[in-house]
Amino acid sequence: MPLPSPHLDDRRFQDLVDDAKRFIQRRCPEWTDHNVSDPGVALVEAFAQMVDQLVYRLNRVPEKVHLGFLDMLDLKLTPHRAARADVTFWLAAPQETAVTVPVGAEVATPRTGSGQACVFTVDRELHIVSSAFRHIATSEPGHAAVVVTERFAAGDPVTCFAQQPAVGDSLLIGLSEAAPRCAVALRVDCALEGVGVDPSRPPLVWEAWCGEQWQPCVVDHDTTGGLNRPGEVVLHLPEGHTPSLIGRRRAGWLRCRVVESEPGQPGYSASPRISRIEAFTIGGTTSATHGEIVRGEDLGTSDGTPGQVLPVEQSPVAAGSLRTVLTDGPTGRHSWTVVGSFADSGPADRHVTVDEVAGEVRFGPAVREPDGTVRQFGAVPEPGARISAAEYRRGGGRAGNVAAGTLSVLRTPLAAVARAANRAPASGGVDAETVEGVKLRAAQWLRTQRRAVTARDYAVIARGACREAGRIECVETLGEHGHGPVRVLVVPDVPAEALENDWRTAVPSQALLAAVAQAIDVRRPLGTRVAVSGPSYQGVTVVAGVEAAPGEDPERVRARVLDVLHAFLSPLPGPDGSPGRPLGRTLRSSELHAAVAAVEGVDAVEKLEMYPADLATGERSAAAQRIELDPTALFLSYRHQVAVAPARQRTHGPRSGGTA
Repeated sequence: MPLPSPHLDDRRFQDLVDDAKRFIQRRCPEWTDHNVSDPGVALVEAFAQMVDQLVYRLNRVPEKVHLGFLDMLDLKLTPHRAARADVTFWLAAPQETAVTVPVGAEVATPRTGSGQACVFTVDRELHIVSSAFRHIATSEPGHAAVVVTERFAAGDPVTCFAQQPAVGDSLLIGLSEAAPRCAVALRVDCALEGVGVDPSRPPLVWEAWCGEQWQPCVVDHDTTGGLNRPGEVVLHLPEGHTPSLIGRRRAGWLRCRVVESEPGQPGYSASPRISRIEAFTIGGTTSATHGEIVRGEDLGTSDGTPGQVLPVEQSPVAAGSLRTVLTDGPTGRHSWTVVGSFADSGPADRHVTVDEVAGEVRFGPAVREPDGTVRQFGAVPEPGARISAAEYRRGGGRAGNVAAGTLSVLRTPLAAVARAANRAPASGGVDAETVEGVKLRAAQWLRTQRRAVTARDYAVIARGACREAGRIECVETLGEHGHGPVRVLVVPDVPAEALENDWRTAVPSQALLAAVAQAIDVRRPLGTRVAVSGPSYQGVTVVAGVEAAPGEDPERVRARVLDVLHAFLSPLPGPDGSPGRPLGRTLRSSELHAAVAAVEGVDAVEKLEMYPADLATGERSAAAQRIELDPTALFLSYRHQVAVAPARQRTHGPRSGGTA
């Protein structure tokens, strides 16, 4: 804990007024009217008000010195970081030519009430190529693929796998063009139905050839029930999809491969047969970043002096988005590069720094050396030159971590594109750091000196490497010899509504884990093994029946109960500063009963049961009074069911001994 900053003068307004009145009584005893209506008392209070302001300013001197020390350590507020999401653009109909989604195209969330829409801009150009079905082949493990395009075109149905399908049997489909990052629809007619598999869980995977290996495709939807009935399969192809030769036929190849069945998952008893295939591209996926792009914003005119500071009009500025500043003057147009500091800048270097939190562009200062000479750090724009920001992104922050499916409004009209959607939640958005946050970071930095020794050191270093993490814990797992690798567990910072709608948002991305692992690897002691991952999660479903208090709306009470349940089981810190539920802590139904009973508007808890739930399958186990956890596990809410009955009408019978 940092040492508290002392007050240099702890007197307040009323103390000053009382001291002045006591002094008046000693020096001028004939003045006896000390009411607030007296003009003299009004002067005393005016004096006390001014002195109180001076005392307030004086007491801020230690804070100013503290912040000045942090500035000497070159610790600055970290700016807003923009969230990113993969957005799929769906075509209105299959096209004969490629459709391009340009960089800068905007897609947003719907506007709700008085709230602002959250705008994302495409940061990578997307080509939705036109493709069609060209070839079909089959393959068995250990054998070359057999192309049967001619026989299939003549009307002979193709048996997808061996008569008794085995693991590794494949059906290969060749497209006229490779379609990287595109969504391809396959419409099939099946000649045989009912081949033993569960249509909702067929033991199949779809893959695309990407030059050196087969990579998995994401199945958007499959109405064929595992090639059991006529329907459509929509696949999202990986980025590396490329044309290749199979059986001397060049195409963009896809394959449907039989995999080993999981426990309780039925396999194929006979191979499905296909009589017709139609393939076409219906969309594509590209990355987008939270924020609107601002280009060519005029910042002002240079006065020719060193150290000029010009404000940016539209803020907040997303971290790293403003890279170039332009000047137009008598000697022409010049480009100025954004640098971290002027420490290595010479008088001729066109360098600027950007304070993204304050929204300011700063040119190099002139500093007087001890020998009296003046050294210029960075060039100075010539007088009268117009200064502008080439391009930057306005936005960022946690508001950009929107839920899946919410980026549905096309703000930029695109020919042939009907709609857009993000299939996964946006992630990576972080608000700008506060002054209190940088003070805490400075204390942690001075204590650890970027060395990982204790569990707290690992957590501090990990948090510095990824501000988008909502919670980081460090534990040591015990092995055969009494010790094991250090486990660093990362929980991404996602909005509560996103966590409630999709538990997968609590799983950290590979990029997030890689950033943490890289930061820790260079600071861990030699020989220490470190494993970076997300915690394991145990789903919990609470079924509760409560009675509302008199005068309470049952729907509002139900919403409050759900909020309390989600907050009680949340793996993330609460808005009130609570650290979140501890790792591995056993959950008891009595805890939940007490939390629900304390909710405002709840008169009684008639029933409360909790069920362990498998988050991946949604299956619930039997009701339990307590649920144990592994030391590296946390709980997650899963589809709570809360029923609220209105307050009962209380009637009073006749008193004892009375007449009916």
